[in-house]
Amino acid sequence: MSDIDDLLSRLPYDTLAQQLGVDEDSARAAAGQAIPALLAGLQAQTANEASAQKLVGALAQHDNDLAAGEISVDDVDTADGSKIVAHIFGDKTPEVAGAVSNQVPAAAVDQGLVQKLLPILAPIVLSYITKKVLGGGGGTSQAGTGGLGDLLGSVLGGGNSGGAAGGLGDLLGGMLGGAAGGGAKQGGGDLLGGILGSILGGRK
Repeated sequence: MSDIDDLLSRLPYDTLAQQLGVDEDSARAAAGQAIPALLAGLQAQTANEASAQKLVGALAQHDNDLAAGEISVDDVDTADGSKIVAHIFGDKTPEVAGAVSNQVPAAAVDQGLVQKLLPILAPIVLSYITKKVLGGGGGTSQAGTGGLGDLLGSVLGGGNSGGAAGGLGDLLGGMLGGAAGGGAKQGGGDLLGGILGSILGGRK
């Protein structure tokens, strides 16, 4: 089972559907595209070392149990989730939401619903990645992003040559199926095709 499938398999779609005001199948379909989009957006943050170090620092602040065991969306701080989404996509968030909704066949999943869904899923995704990168804790006590960057390199096997940018980018790329630029395959379809890549292409 891939990382994305593992995460998707543990989401409470009944509760998620209630929060979104849609049926469970629509919630499942929307999450199936929104989570890879969030991962692709995070991967874009690793384009350079400075951005990657900031992301590593953000991961340290989100080292919680949101993605551990059975996931509860009731525990998600959506205000924090909105900040995460804004950091990842910036003013391109509506375009990303539109691209995600276009990948979901359910008529109930429109751009507005995706924009409501992203802040719910973003903290869960960060928590999941934190467990991957920092081993569920331990590294969060190290001072500054430099120490976390060193830990990240060792955890991901990147050493000093890969750095945080290469190591974290490789991890996210692996979770997306190894395809660069948001072109991973999810559910047999093109993950947002070149749309997400073009939207994120100008972001630093």
